[in-house]
Amino acid sequence: MSKKKDSGSFKDNLITRSQEASTVRKIVLIILVALFLILVIGAISGYLYVKSALEPVDAESEEEITVEIPIGSSSSGIATILEENGIIKDGKIFRFYVKFKNESDFQAGEYTFTPAMTFDEIIESLKNGRVILDAVHTVTIPEGLTVDQIAEIYSERLDFSKEEFLETVNDRSYIKELMNRYPNLLSEEILDPDIRTPLEGYLFASTYDYYVESPSIESIVEGMLEQTQSVVSKYMPAIEELDFNVHEALTFASIVERETASEEQREQISGVFYNRLEAEMPLQTDPTVLYALGEHNEVVTYEDLEVESPYNTYKVTALPIGPISNFAENSLNAVVDPAETEYLYFLHDKKGNIYYAETYEEHLQNRDEYMN
Repeated sequence: MSKKKDSGSFKDNLITRSQEASTVRKIVLIILVALFLILVIGAISGYLYVKSALEPVDAESEEEITVEIPIGSSSSGIATILEENGIIKDGKIFRFYVKFKNESDFQAGEYTFTPAMTFDEIIESLKNGRVILDAVHTVTIPEGLTVDQIAEIYSERLDFSKEEFLETVNDRSYIKELMNRYPNLLSEEILDPDIRTPLEGYLFASTYDYYVESPSIESIVEGMLEQTQSVVSKYMPAIEELDFNVHEALTFASIVERETASEEQREQISGVFYNRLEAEMPLQTDPTVLYALGEHNEVVTYEDLEVESPYNTYKVTALPIGPISNFAENSLNAVVDPAETEYLYFLHDKKGNIYYAETYEEHLQNRDEYMN
């Protein structure tokens, strides 16, 4: 009798377990089907969203919308401007499209677009720089200038004073804002109390067009920083490989810039400076002395060489504390790709020729031969 009861109980357990397993399988199947449907719906929704974002905002619209693309704007910045003005539906999609198509070299200026334009039409306009207005002001900032000299040029062309420009670029709260906006370019080093002016060396030498009568100092500064960031970003892998940071690389580039205008000479001079740094010798370059003095003299005296300053490379056995001017791109290129040389010395004659030497004795001979 007990055996029959045990047998019945065993059968009941089997049936119960079978029913539970069937229920579990059904639940798992339902979950898998639901997940599959979610993925399919998500994929279809994503596809439809991207497809829609690639199409004109309003293919029938004839509305003309004027937008300004600032100098040095990145594709991300341009996408944001276009989206905010209702010319495209989604800035991220436009940015990915530009990257996928490998488009670049967009031109700054004031443009007239319509919501009916396709991505390709917008890109074509941006590449060709089809602006509706001529620049109100065109200002050229040469290479090798200090912030003080740059302020002088802008004050002569625009409606603010040199003092107002300098006050803005030395405003530490504004500088901190810029550091947050350009974290890959501006570091804490520019706020060192011994730095003469934080943005020295960071305002790129170029020709700038302005499409408004009175551009703000902030828009000018930020446009120049955009240009610097655009140039420096191309050299970042090489800078990191040299174990430099951006501030050191731009400091080095500014010294090379101030030593000579010749691209070939810059590579040689860069090589000499590397040799001196490796030998723990002071760079002993006159432009740093002049910057330390705050003067633009043609001749440096022995008395000048004694000025106590973290910029004076006759006193410090490394790079100075910061840049001494802005730079041309080929000066930065000379820093990351110097000539291979054994020279430790060089000097300029009055005609701009440079004579190199491996030893101090040879250097003295060159001085006697070419400087008298």
